[in-house]
Amino acid sequence: MCNENSEVYFDYECSKRMVEKLTREFSFLEIDVVGRTCLGRAIFSLSVGNRRNCVLLAGGFHGSEWLTCLALFRFAKRLCSSIETKSLLCSVDVSRAFKELGVVIIPCVNPDGVEIAVHGPAGARSARSFVESLGCPDYKKWNANAMGVDINHNFNAGWEVLRQMEEEQGIKGPAPRQFGGFRAESESETKALTRLCRLTPFRQAMAVHSQGEELYWQYGDETPEQAYMMAKILADSCSYRLVENAGLASHGGFKDWFISEFFRPAFTLEIGKGENPLPVCDLDSIYSQIEETFTIFTLM
Repeated sequence: MCNENSEVYFDYECSKRMVEKLTREFSFLEIDVVGRTCLGRAIFSLSVGNRRNCVLLAGGFHGSEWLTCLALFRFAKRLCSSIETKSLLCSVDVSRAFKELGVVIIPCVNPDGVEIAVHGPAGARSARSFVESLGCPDYKKWNANAMGVDINHNFNAGWEVLRQMEEEQGIKGPAPRQFGGFRAESESETKALTRLCRLTPFRQAMAVHSQGEELYWQYGDETPEQAYMMAKILADSCSYRLVENAGLASHGGFKDWFISEFFRPAFTLEIGKGENPLPVCDLDSIYSQIEETFTIFTLM
């Protein structure tokens, strides 16, 4: 289940075992539970370095995008290994850099959604009947949480505008994807992430999604002046293209909220190409392309 180099999937049990393994391997790695889903599953964070001068990396917002979780777990391990052995990571002495800097990694914001995408309605536990009532034709493509709310539509950044756009497209209630909830910041997962950001002075944040090999970097007039240059450097490092918000991706996302709330840079990285869920066999090639991007982002 947890062998990320084999043709298998990722799920909550796998996530817990990865967390436990990293804890045993690296005594300096801090593990926290930043919140729990409505079904009680933990939302883990992995912290390295100086929490007073750190950045945030978060993935697994959408159930079908569980490959992002594996990519972030791999980066956490690579970073910790380089710090412990004082070896270079992407030609950077991270053991020295992380005496002053820090990073918080949340591999999976939406563990309930991942469970449903991997295991079908059984992954919803007590909410199984509700999930089944939403009539998802292919649970592998499930993106929402167990309440049928798309977490990346639930942040309080132009949420009212997004809700109107959803209704115009016939999305009027809980659904496998693209329903932003009945009010902004209504979901346990959203609250966990916003609470963490309000308590921790992150310099910048990155949400990791799939797919498209794209980088989003702006949100209206609140976009910081330095964000474009930072985005250009990040996109060049992995040969991804810079894109602007459009359609239902225009509001309500974590990146949008972080920018509008703190007036600091935030990015959405869409890893890989193809159709979600991306296969595990794509992980090595995707990760090799984005490790430098993750490393640069933590140092900016």
